[in-house]
Amino acid sequence: MDRIQYLSQFNLLRSLSSEDLIEMDELTSITTFPKYTFIQTPDTFTEGLYFVKRGKVRLYRLNEEGKQFTLDILREGNIFGEMGDISLGTRGLFIETVEESDICVMDKERFESYLLRRPRFMLNMIKVMSERLSHMSSLAQSLALRKLHDKIIHVLAELSERFGVQDDGDDYSRIDMPLSHQEIAHLVGASREAVSVALKELAEAGMLRTGFRTVTVHRDILRAAQKLAQDDSL
Repeated sequence: MDRIQYLSQFNLLRSLSSEDLIEMDELTSITTFPKYTFIQTPDTFTEGLYFVKRGKVRLYRLNEEGKQFTLDILREGNIFGEMGDISLGTRGLFIETVEESDICVMDKERFESYLLRRPRFMLNMIKVMSERLSHMSSLAQSLALRKLHDKIIHVLAELSERFGVQDDGDDYSRIDMPLSHQEIAHLVGASREAVSVALKELAEAGMLRTGFRTVTVHRDILRAAQKLAQDDSL
């Protein structure tokens, strides 16, 4: 697959013409990061705007006790980083690959010039940034106000919506990424032990299924969780 085809698959870049993509290609360098590799830590932050071409990356921070708290998981087509006046809130975060990932980085000065000449692309960027802020606001509200079981359902329902795979004839949606009890604990800001107990109780209630680093969520639970999230936003 050539570089232009690479770029054309980005959600953010689909509205650009072939000529625009050729110009964008000249501003982009692609690096492949192995699984569980840091793209950034708070100590290694450098200004730049990045696109996830392939794979998934996790954004997290450490609290005062040194425990991880996952802020977001980004897949193909998402962007992160900070460049000049453009900020996606990633300064000071740990950014790590969840699986082998191809990451594109933009040249700062040439990209800023490109934005001024491509208002449609800038509007797409604003949309992506708005969606990110909305997601973060919903997540913060959910994790601040709900009990642990509700936090887990909310987070897993959102992951299922973004990464879910529906099997024919089954009422469950499998989250297409490895998830250990510890990783779910990072997502909800709780201890692994408490999350393990909660997951067992949710599984016994038929709300979800767990296996070795796998989670599937019942469709009815997804719909209920999505409705609750909509009600909370009103």
